[in-house]
Amino acid sequence: MSTPAELKYTKDHEWIKVDGNKAIIGVTDFAQRELGDIVFVEVETVGQTLNAGDVFGSVEAVKTVSDLYLPVSGIIDELNEDLASAPESINQNPYSDGWIIKMTLSNPEELNELLDAKAYDELTA
Repeated sequence: MSTPAELKYTKDHEWIKVDGNKAIIGVTDFAQRELGDIVFVEVETVGQTLNAGDVFGSVEAVKTVSDLYLPVSGIIDELNEDLASAPESINQNPYSDGWIIKMTLSNPEELNELLDAKAYDELTA
């Protein structure tokens, strides 16, 4: 299982990559393995301001649907449009092609509450 050190993680198995006040969010390698083959991604919150912990969308796998939780507060700027035709990108490359949303952070201090790679590995061990 892959857990890139440069990312932050949530206990709900989302990852976040931050660049200034912008961030990219997706689900972890652990999450995609647990879900199985992902067949659909739904995000209807583009343009909305949400708080950390709010549901920003969902992923549907062959056997289950799972909510996606925002790691930090901010505005949802963009959905990975490629997921509409290739949701399996999340299974194949969860940390690159399988990203789900891009957002603008409203409270960067919330990043301090997230897990680093080591703490996330301990959580999923």
